[in-house]
Amino acid sequence: MIIPDSSLILAVGMLGLLIGSFLNVVAIRVPEGLSVVWPESRCMNCGASLRKLDLVPVLNYCWLRGRARCCGTRISPKYPIYELATALLFGLYASQIGWQSELAPALLFISILVVIVQTDLSRMIIPDKVLLVGAIVIVPIRLFWSHPLPLWNYAAAGVGISALLFAMAIVSNGGIGGGDIKLFLLIGLFLGIASSFMTLIVASILGFAYGLAVRMVRKDRSMKYIPFGPFIALAGIFACLWGERMLIWYRDVVAWAMA
Repeated sequence: MIIPDSSLILAVGMLGLLIGSFLNVVAIRVPEGLSVVWPESRCMNCGASLRKLDLVPVLNYCWLRGRARCCGTRISPKYPIYELATALLFGLYASQIGWQSELAPALLFISILVVIVQTDLSRMIIPDKVLLVGAIVIVPIRLFWSHPLPLWNYAAAGVGISALLFAMAIVSNGGIGGGDIKLFLLIGLFLGIASSFMTLIVASILGFAYGLAVRMVRKDRSMKYIPFGPFIALAGIFACLWGERMLIWYRDVVAWAMA
């Protein structure tokens, strides 16, 4: 069992805070077709340029009590929540594997999925640019840097599961979006067959549970579309963190059900 140094976990967690702040920018700007580096960050209400202190993750939100320094407009708490969530996920992964070759690729993978959770929840889109950047980085990583599984395993997972979702989209008459299919292609290329399969199962369970809960609370049976991307992304993060444990749990449940 790997017991990483606590300083590594802390450092990676702090990195997650900074990356989480940047991911907020990506999730806001990319769907609007804007650059993520230019122009400088501005208040979304009055357009005033933000000070460097205004960009400090989480702490600035708490210090200003959730309001913009320039105009007093209330800032959504989702931004510090995403920053803290990214820091937590980074720290969790570092605590599991320590300083290994899979650390940096996994943190990148988690970052992409965090952005997708944001964009699909807020705008119901999975930006092609985010998926393309992910593919451009992940494919060379798997080819030339780190691939714990045989290369064919990643290729089969990406192509196989995305093809399965494509068939399901046809049968369901658009019940699954093209962004979901492309997202699973990326997940398969990174996680491989077993963890991608678990991602599909967990995402389906989460999506079904959410849809059922919403219909029970709202009593609105006319709701036709629930974004599946956030559940795919969350399940992909879970599989990245606990893929082997999830697979063991699944096998135990199947064995118990068939006994």
